[in-house]
Amino acid sequence: MIGVLVTFAQTDEFDRSAVAKIAGELRGPFEGMAGLRFKSFMLDESGRQARNFYVWDDEEKARAFFTEEIVDKVTGIYGVPPKIEYLDVVGFVDNSGS
Repeated sequence: MIGVLVTFAQTDEFDRSAVAKIAGELRGPFEGMAGLRFKSFMLDESGRQARNFYVWDDEEKARAFFTEEIVDKVTGIYGVPPKIEYLDVVGFVDNSGS
């Protein structure tokens, strides 16, 4: 498994309701997406960073998703370009019951 942390940082605060709206509107395409186990939309306490965290089955699927087109699209949505970090998932706990 591989984790991907996508961070959108800016000097002004993100509006929490706007980030929640983005999460609600963009949730659908990720539901049932092949190779994606988990995705979260997050906002840090200061409001200066919005973060999305993904867990993928493998690195190939993760890297295939984050195309230049996707990066351009999310830059337009959040208003700032993302920093994308690929992380090796060495352990995972799932208490969802699914």
